[in-house]
Amino acid sequence: MDRRHFLSAGSSFALAGFLGACADQGARPATGGAQTAAAPQAPRAAVPRSTGAAGAVDKRILLMVELHGGNDGLNTVIPISQPAYKALRPGLAIDRAAALDIDHGFALHPALKPIAEIYDRGELAIVNGVGYPKPNRSHFRSIEIWEQATASDQYGSEGWLAQALREHPIWSKRGGDADALSIGQGNIGPLAGIDVRLVTMRDPRQFLAQSERLRAMPANAAPTAALAHVVRTQNEAVAAADAVRRKQTGRERFTRNFPGDQFNRALATTADLIADGVDVPVWKVQLAGFDTHADQLGRHQRLMTQLAQGLSGFRKSMIDLGRWNDVLVVTYSEFGRRAAENLSRGTDHGAAAPLFALGGSVEGGFKGTAPDMEKLVEGDIDATTDFRQIYAGIVADWWAQPANFLAKQGHTPIRLARSRSGVAPQKAV
Repeated sequence: MDRRHFLSAGSSFALAGFLGACADQGARPATGGAQTAAAPQAPRAAVPRSTGAAGAVDKRILLMVELHGGNDGLNTVIPISQPAYKALRPGLAIDRAAALDIDHGFALHPALKPIAEIYDRGELAIVNGVGYPKPNRSHFRSIEIWEQATASDQYGSEGWLAQALREHPIWSKRGGDADALSIGQGNIGPLAGIDVRLVTMRDPRQFLAQSERLRAMPANAAPTAALAHVVRTQNEAVAAADAVRRKQTGRERFTRNFPGDQFNRALATTADLIADGVDVPVWKVQLAGFDTHADQLGRHQRLMTQLAQGLSGFRKSMIDLGRWNDVLVVTYSEFGRRAAENLSRGTDHGAAAPLFALGGSVEGGFKGTAPDMEKLVEGDIDATTDFRQIYAGIVADWWAQPANFLAKQGHTPIRLARSRSGVAPQKAV
């Protein structure tokens, strides 16, 4: 049995509740470091700054964007003022004349012009040096660490979002249509766990057709406790799929905001379902192809273009819906790339890299400690910000639960939202 996809209908949807019970690994508490934040400078252009504030906690949306394969952070957020950048990458370094200068001696990849405009509006936070101690350079193991929010020598059985949802005073009790929705390709890693009502949807039309064929099983159909859990899991999957199907209109409201690649289609579907009123707090999409060991320039250019088009199109769609202030979009990748280019004009598996967080109520600017190209750690940018601090900040501020399991483990929350809640979670309505 594939523990990531226990119950599925032609890969159209799955419930992850059984996954935790199937796993045979136990998690141990993790540790975290402190944050050094740099105050954002004035924008480089006279652009109206966003002053939005998010609405009630139970109306907020979290969209996780996985950059699968290990994104090259140094050619995404470029340390353009550091001579070592060019010296280490004579064939891969982005020319300063082409790069998009922002703040603090950094620039963005030329393909990220729509992202630079979001930064100028104060709606994009760039967190520097995100990683974890003793980095693992295996794709499978490192993304598992990111998904489960464990240390590199710890093994868990549950995604960090599954745990956050289960322990949250609102999300653990609130109905809604589902707990999470994964759109397009990609695994369910951070959402895998006990009692998570997860729907995965690769193609909306296929989902509609296949979900209609599933039926709930009688509660007394299982003679043992273990089988009763399986039945309950299937019935919850059916109920969540039915709830989404009932609201799904099939109307493509926002196709015009996105090009036709797979990643952008997933974001367009996400926007359309939100417009349909599908009530889900967590969404996940994936952009794959970042394992750029060879011929990186052209490949990375295409990926950065897709990322910029997708995030910009999603922003426009949420503004059209009047929901942009209620949206937090966070990117992540299993690791960055090596500081030096290789002989194939690519980059090999590295460690730390920057992370994007954007939304109408995001506190924009740079956060974390800027990477120092003169002080590499075994050829890698040093991980000065533990990724679990990002997750702790999401749960503490975005979901108004300061005393969350990550904060209790010692991970100092990094503030992403413009105003810290600092209050007890609001009751669901």
